[in-house]
Amino acid sequence: MLNFAVGPVMMEQSILNIGAEQIPYFRTEKFSAVMKQNDKLICELLNAPRNSCSVFMTGSGTASMEASVLNTLTRNDKAIIVNGGSFGARFCEICDVHEIPYDEIKCEAGKTLTASQLSDFDGKNYTAFIFNLCETSTGVLYDLNLISDFCKRNKLFLIVDAVSAFLCDKIDMTANAIDVLITSSKKALGLAQGLSIMCFSENALNRINANNINSFYFDLKKYLADGKRGQTPFTPAVGVILQLNKRLNNIISLGGIENELQKARHKAEYFRASIRKLPLQIFADECSNSVTSLTITKSNKSAYKLFELLMNEYGIFVCPNGGNLKEKVFRVGHMGDLCENDYDKLVNALSECLLSEKINCD
Repeated sequence: MLNFAVGPVMMEQSILNIGAEQIPYFRTEKFSAVMKQNDKLICELLNAPRNSCSVFMTGSGTASMEASVLNTLTRNDKAIIVNGGSFGARFCEICDVHEIPYDEIKCEAGKTLTASQLSDFDGKNYTAFIFNLCETSTGVLYDLNLISDFCKRNKLFLIVDAVSAFLCDKIDMTANAIDVLITSSKKALGLAQGLSIMCFSENALNRINANNINSFYFDLKKYLADGKRGQTPFTPAVGVILQLNKRLNNIISLGGIENELQKARHKAEYFRASIRKLPLQIFADECSNSVTSLTITKSNKSAYKLFELLMNEYGIFVCPNGGNLKEKVFRVGHMGDLCENDYDKLVNALSECLLSEKINCD
């Protein structure tokens, strides 16, 4: 099996080995030390501002999206949300549920955010800005520097979903004045799913502590209080946290964040160069190193049937799309333990599948 999906991803053997071990009891000094080190290393890799800290919550990346909005914003805020796909729309839904006022910047699927679009929102008394650095559903990478400069100019609280971008695209919490950074275990970290990670600036921590929310599990004040002693208020994803500790230490020992970014960039560039002669076209205006979204240029071909054929007859997973992009777009990930030889196998399989009548539209 080869997995080029955008999560879960292929895991390194050292990470798989931890997953095969018995899960230890976690209310111990030894586990607390692991948690504290994870916090330190996450902040280091993100170049988080002084007095920042991380929270580790059992749940998918969506858990962090909701917890971050719920704990740092109130009905007195007015946010801007970039909505260019499924995950931008998810932030809108979260704010609707919790009655956080917002306006959205609608971006056409596959299109990036422009300075012209942002200029319409300049000086309009907004208080927060929320966006997905990589809109995973389309593969678009938004311009973090452009958005950061806009937020600095307008003094906006900045929430960044970097679930797909972390370890693939450059992120600097301090330079970009990011208040909340969200990621998860199953993407470029290359771990099992189930661990949601948030990193908070001091400004965000002050908002959390001043905000009394109506939630039991998502109340981040509990996580912050227990995090001081290296613990969590509820049972954590112990095995994944141990995998995380191994992975973070490996990253640091093998060259740090720059080495990780170079590896992701190389995988993306190698794959994109390898498909130049195939009847495929990149869908996104600006691509993240984490994923390549593709359309088939041959007429009467189904992207979803291509996904099914690769899975059923080749043992290869790519990532299908849903909704109105189901038949049009599929995605190839560049996260996890993948090498050039793996991409060669995928390209060979794609070459054969794209000639097959089995992927013809009905």
